Amino acid sequence: MKQSHTTALFKKSFIVMAVASALSPTLSLAQGDDIEVITVKGRAAQFYFVEQATMATKTPTDYMDLPQSVQVLSKQLIQDQAARQTTDLYRSISGVTQFSYSGVTARGFRQDQVRYDGVQGDPYSGFSIPQLFNVERVEVLKGPTGMLYGAGQPGGLLNYVSKKPKFDQTSEVALFAGNDNLLGGHAETTGTLSEDVLAYRVAGFHQNKESYRNNVEESNTLLSAGLTWYANEKTELIFQYDHIDQALDGHRLRGVPVDDNGHFLTDISYNANEKSDFQELKADVFQLTANFDIANNLTNTTVVRGFSNERSQQYHENLGLIGDLPDAQKAQYLPVLEMLGMATQDTAMMRQYRDQVRENEELSLTTDFVYEGTFADIEHMILFGADYARADQEFGYKISDLGRTLNPENYANPKEMFNPANHVPTLDILNPVYGADTSNYKLINTAQRSSKTTRQGIYLQDQMRLNEQWIAIAGLRYDRFEDKEGDKEASDNKLSPRIGAIYQPTENMSLFVNRSEGFSPQPIRKQPESGEMFGPESSTQHEFGVKNIWLDGSLTTTFAAYHIVKEDVKVSNPNYVEGSGLSEQLQIGEVTSKGVELDVVGDITEHLTGTINYAFNDATITAGNPQDISDTVGDEFANAPDHTLGMWARYALPTLNSSVSLGFDYVDERVSLSGQKVRSYVTWDASWQTKIDNIEIQLNLKNIFDKEYATSGFNKRNGHFPGEPRSVVLQVSYAL
Repeated sequence: MKQSHTTALFKKSFIVMAVASALSPTLSLAQGDDIEVITVKGRAAQFYFVEQATMATKTPTDYMDLPQSVQVLSKQLIQDQAARQTTDLYRSISGVTQFSYSGVTARGFRQDQVRYDGVQGDPYSGFSIPQLFNVERVEVLKGPTGMLYGAGQPGGLLNYVSKKPKFDQTSEVALFAGNDNLLGGHAETTGTLSEDVLAYRVAGFHQNKESYRNNVEESNTLLSAGLTWYANEKTELIFQYDHIDQALDGHRLRGVPVDDNGHFLTDISYNANEKSDFQELKADVFQLTANFDIANNLTNTTVVRGFSNERSQQYHENLGLIGDLPDAQKAQYLPVLEMLGMATQDTAMMRQYRDQVRENEELSLTTDFVYEGTFADIEHMILFGADYARADQEFGYKISDLGRTLNPENYANPKEMFNPANHVPTLDILNPVYGADTSNYKLINTAQRSSKTTRQGIYLQDQMRLNEQWIAIAGLRYDRFEDKEGDKEASDNKLSPRIGAIYQPTENMSLFVNRSEGFSPQPIRKQPESGEMFGPESSTQHEFGVKNIWLDGSLTTTFAAYHIVKEDVKVSNPNYVEGSGLSEQLQIGEVTSKGVELDVVGDITEHLTGTINYAFNDATITAGNPQDISDTVGDEFANAPDHTLGMWARYALPTLNSSVSLGFDYVDERVSLSGQKVRSYVTWDASWQTKIDNIEIQLNLKNIFDKEYATSGFNKRNGHFPGEPRSVVLQVSYAL
């Protein structure tokens, strides 16, 4: 059955490509003499379409010459959607949905890694969501990226291209406000310090916001400074510095409990955290980019990026409802809870208190040489590069829960065990009463953990234009990776090849096919405490597709079909609780993900611009390890919807110097890590913009119909992550 289903899927894919190919001559541009030059006309190039993206090849390659599926979210699209953090953009990326926090599901797989300007160094890593104020555009490379970027998940990779200093003088000041007491503003200026030699950029962003979740308030501050220096005609140096300060009260946010059919068991305002709980992040980021013209047709780009951050959090974790306890445990716990004066009804949530501090120091170095030349009548663009990344982390935490605080061995005076203030109280999810004094909790110290990870890679790639219609690409990368934590060490190496080909029957059509591989070593902290260590996950993708330019260059489409096999897969253990002794991850064998994606971007009429993206994905467990999870073959993979559909359309009103936009986001039904249903949903958003001289006013309405939904599922005790109810944001900006 598996083989016939796959065959049917690819037959359908070939039919769609055949139809597109048949229609292409009717709608395509007249062919020119030089098909290497792709000219995208119309207003699409000014709004949502970006003609070049370096992420897929690390070379300046036109969209039609890329051998892999790529999406680029432009600055204008980010602005029109009033996207302030990365989670606001997932609707515009085919095959991508939210998993948790800033993590996504891409082509069926959980994906947490990102790049900034193509290199490692994410200062938000973990449970903080990246802000977009400093981002010029977002590039999304679909499928395994091992040949260019080393370790990573096979669904794809997001790259945030940062704003750089410019020599054209521009300045802008903006203020914005919205519901939940949203209030903030930003300002930035860029221009010339020395004509054609030195340019600067200085910017700042701040916002305060409350939430529909109980006890939650947020404060975000971002300060940025940059210099561009043309040291000589062949050398460009770009210096950048960012300071990040996030204060998130009532965090770390978990989900809201649901029944097995995905219905919330209480109001989505529920939060296990007390008012005094918090998550704070402070980070300083430094980046130096050096671009060199070494000789004719030979260039080099070297990027050094480093950051230090400290993330501290004190929060309450859901441990499960009293009603879900086995009868034997109920008989053991209920009399004690009643004696301590705690809630004991079935809807009472047991909680664990966590006091954690993480300190990170990361440094990465990436250097890429690109040579363009012709050998034996074949045009070559050769990439040779290497990268190095090191991360040092200190992690310390303390824990308090009833399993520990009801143990007399944890007290010098066992009588203290009967003091209710020492214990984390239960919380009724239907009528939560907050006010616990966390300073009185009996905290159990755990060992301080220090870890160090090192990644080294070297790679070679050749893009070859064989003739006017054929382009081939081949590349190979070698990686060496090492992890250390205390007395534990793990190391390995990996070769990652990629091959691809492009056939261009006309100037406005490209058929592409590629085979790529990826891998993901397991961090040392997630390895089993004893026994055989987990090996790296490995993945292989086969992808083919077709790209077209339509309507005199106003519209572009990308259709892709893929088949990914990922082996030695690890997933979160739904029964894991810190300090429980259980493994944080389980190894379940093999997952196969196959699907199709369609992306449309451009001008539909003179005044109507938009994007549409659709994805079908079938991600299932196709082999399992009986000693870890039984009966897993054929089961769905967590948080992987079969169908997603997103649309955003912008209609210009030139006589009013205004525009209106409307969009929707549809995500199909999924299952959580505990197998609970995550219900399908559709949400609608809209915006209005107008400009009066140098003043621009923008009004955004999100979740117009106030749909109650879950963005993703987690596990049974923590429930599903609820989506934000209807919200309104008004921004007024002034350009100098």
